[in-house]
Amino acid sequence: MNFALIGAAGYIAPRHMQAIKETGNELVAAYDINDSVGIIDSISPDCAFFTEFEYFLEHAWRLRRRGEGALDYMAVCSPNHLHSAHITAGLQLGCDVICEKPLVPTPALLDELRSVEGETGRRVYSIMQLRHHPAIHELRDKVIAEARQTRYEVELTYITVRGPWYLASWKGDPRKSFGVVAEIGVHFFDMLHLVFGELQRQVLHYSDDHKAAGFLEYEKARVRWFLSIDAEDLPESVRGRQSTYRSITCDGEAFEFSNGFDDLHSVSYREILAGRGFGIDTVRHCLETVHSLRLARPEPPREGEAHPRLLALDLDGG
Repeated sequence: MNFALIGAAGYIAPRHMQAIKETGNELVAAYDINDSVGIIDSISPDCAFFTEFEYFLEHAWRLRRRGEGALDYMAVCSPNHLHSAHITAGLQLGCDVICEKPLVPTPALLDELRSVEGETGRRVYSIMQLRHHPAIHELRDKVIAEARQTRYEVELTYITVRGPWYLASWKGDPRKSFGVVAEIGVHFFDMLHLVFGELQRQVLHYSDDHKAAGFLEYEKARVRWFLSIDAEDLPESVRGRQSTYRSITCDGEAFEFSNGFDDLHSVSYREILAGRGFGIDTVRHCLETVHSLRLARPEPPREGEAHPRLLALDLDGG
């Protein structure tokens, strides 16, 4: 099948290009306002490339009018605030759309995309790679098998260090990225829902440009969470040796899932092409969680609900 890709110069785009190739399909057109896309030569050297969106659209419509060679899928890897417009363009071109998370910032925009799906007869799928991670399946199986009546006590920690470039880019602009919680947290909230059931209560304890922390209560778990892009938040045991730290503890038992991420985009593509992709209804809950947290005012944590990393922060500067 024929794929086009929007956001070809971005960090995550090469994983999509590789997934297109590994699933036996062809990248035939790509667009980005930046032209640092030489990696395309190793994926699909005949791919048409555009730095102006109008020319990209014109090319896509021309392929559709010709019939043979029309686009089947559009992959969207553009900045978060452009997802809705680019998804809509792909659907209206007659493509199914594969989009990076988060799909959109608000439930209202999800409803609009649902309407466009109905108008065009095409579908939009979100990349939620943690749903394919073996360790997450192991944790979910454990929760199902134990069938406890009491909630698990869970701590989720995700620290992925970003340098000064981050705040200078669109990722550091909350009007475009929708903040740290959306940019690096949305797929973790999706994972928590998958494993522990419906969300019943949520509280934001802290949020700034570099980190956020809070508490979530699910049907089967009480979750203290902490997200950060600040190197100072890395545990001493890994500082200076690695720039990413992922940890889930469940009743004090650690579940290791730092590895195994490299090929999850290809797995996601195979599942989508087999008709098992994650559409609007599947991801609505985590987008609603992120939206609510973005609008929330931080509250002091109740006893037992603060993440240890939050308690370790010098928030008063003293």
